[in-house]
Amino acid sequence: MRQVDRKLSKSILFSLKNNPVVFVNGPRQAGKSTLVQNLAKQDFPAQYISFDNITQLAAATNAPYDFLSLQGYPLIIDEVQMLPDLFRPLKEVVDNIRGKDKKHSNGKFLLTGSANIMALPQLSNALVGRMSIKTLYPFSTSEILNGKQDFLKQLFKKSFQNIKKSQPNLEECISLATFPDVSGKKNREYSEWFDSYLTTLLQRDVRALSQLKKINVLPSLLRVLASRPGGLVNEASISRDVGLNAMTGKEYHNILQAMFLTFKVPPWYRNTLKRLVKSPKNYFTDTLLLCHLQGWKINNLRKSKPESYGRIVENFVATELTKLISFSDISLRLFHFRTSNNKEVDFILERSDGKLAAIEVKSSSLVKESDFEGIKVFQELSHKDFICGVILYNGQHIVPFGKNLFAVPFYHLWQ
Repeated sequence: MRQVDRKLSKSILFSLKNNPVVFVNGPRQAGKSTLVQNLAKQDFPAQYISFDNITQLAAATNAPYDFLSLQGYPLIIDEVQMLPDLFRPLKEVVDNIRGKDKKHSNGKFLLTGSANIMALPQLSNALVGRMSIKTLYPFSTSEILNGKQDFLKQLFKKSFQNIKKSQPNLEECISLATFPDVSGKKNREYSEWFDSYLTTLLQRDVRALSQLKKINVLPSLLRVLASRPGGLVNEASISRDVGLNAMTGKEYHNILQAMFLTFKVPPWYRNTLKRLVKSPKNYFTDTLLLCHLQGWKINNLRKSKPESYGRIVENFVATELTKLISFSDISLRLFHFRTSNNKEVDFILERSDGKLAAIEVKSSSLVKESDFEGIKVFQELSHKDFICGVILYNGQHIVPFGKNLFAVPFYHLWQ
C-alpha cells in the first residue's frame, strides 16, 4: 500500500515546540511506530528506542533514571506502556533539564504507547504540566483519500460545496478506514489478522497493564458490546450478559477502552436542562473490527443485514468524527443528545467557545423533513449557541431543510 501521510504529524510537531514531553497513544498497530520513525528521519531528528526490544526494556527496568539520563536528546521511546514505572523518573529528568535551561527544555521526549494514558491516571498524573497527549487512530478516510477540505470547519461555517467527482461508497470507505495492515484487504485476509490482533491484545497487553482475575471473559464482553453499537451504556445489563457483577463488569469495560478497542460518547447536557438522558453511548474504535466480531462481511452488509446496517454506519461516523477531531486545529468535543421522551441526535459537536453543531446519521439516500425532529428539539434547547444541524446521508447533493439545517452527503467527511 502507498505511504499515507498521517494528519496528526503537524499537531505532534507543534506540541513538541511547546512541551518537554509529547505522548502519542492509540490502538496497537495504528501506525504509531511508523509515524514517529518518519518524524525522526525528517522533521524531528531524534534517537529512537523501543521497549519491544527486550534488552532496552531490561536496562530501563533495572535503572530507569540512569537509563533516561544517559540517553541523548531528543529521544523517542516506543511502546512506553511496557514500563509504567518509567513515568516518575521521567518527571525527575524533565525537571532537571528545566532547572538547567528552561528556555530550551521543550521537545526532549516523544513517547508512544498502546494504552490510553487518560484511563490510567497513575501514569498521566506523573507528568501533569509537562506532557501533551495526542491520539493516533487507525486511518481516517480523509487520510487514505488525501482529502483537502476540513469538514469540521465547513460545519461551523455552514459552508458546504457540492463535489462532482466520483466518491467511494460507504462500504469501501469502511474497508479503507481501518488499521494500516488490513486497509483495503479482502474479508479472509482481515479476518485472520483481527483474530491474531485480538489474541495479542487480550493475552499480552492487557496482562501487562492490569491484574484481571477473569481475563478470559474479555472476548465475550467484546461480543456483547459488538451486538449493541451506538447503544446507551447500561453496565449492569452488559455485565450480567457475561456473568460479572456490575462493578467488575465496568472495570473490565474500562480496560477495553484503555486498550482503544471501544470508546464512549458522553451525553450533552447543561445544568439548566433537567429532562435529558445522561448515559453515554458505546462505539468501537474500528468499524471493520466491529463487523468481524459480528461475523459480517462489509461488502454485502447492506443487503444481508439491513436492520443492522444503519448501526454500523453510525459507528463508522462516530470513528470518523473522532479521528477528525484528533488532528483538527479546532478544539472540539463529541457528545450525543437524548431527551427523556426519546428525542435524540446521534452526535453533537461543541466548540471551546460553547458553539454547537448537531449531526444525525441516515444510511439511506432519502431524507425527509421529519428526520430533523431531534435536531430541531436540540436547536430550541441550545438557543443562540446552535450553529447548524446536518443529516449525513447516502446521497449526492446538499439540500437545505430550513434555517441552518442541511442534508449533507457522507463524502463531505473525507473530501
